[in-house]
Amino acid sequence: MKKQDLAALAAVAALYAALHFLGVGCPIKAVTGVSCAGCGMTRAWMEVLAGNWAAAFAYHPLFWTIPLGVLVFLLRKKLPRRLVTVLAWTAGAAFLAVYAVRMADPADSVVVFAPETGLLHHILRLLPFRK
Repeated sequence: MKKQDLAALAAVAALYAALHFLGVGCPIKAVTGVSCAGCGMTRAWMEVLAGNWAAAFAYHPLFWTIPLGVLVFLLRKKLPRRLVTVLAWTAGAAFLAVYAVRMADPADSVVVFAPETGLLHHILRLLPFRK
């Protein structure tokens, strides 16, 4: 594993930890008020650590793909390029499909569409062209 790979993973982990300690779970949701495609992932992993696999799948059914994605990222130079590409596109499509289904389900309490709660909405309300 290269130093750049470790540095990239460490930077992502540090950013995530900083946002968590600042009280910002998801920067996309904080700014827009709309959940991202990975919404529920942290709560899913917390449930896995507690041994509650059913709750983990309820929070995000693709939580298990993250370690696989990290593994593929770390081994990307050793794997066939076509395989890495296919895996990346498949994962992206799976996340978008799960996201679409969850956004369409009004009973889903994990993924929300509430732009009026986002920072962007509050900033736009302050602009002079608003009445």
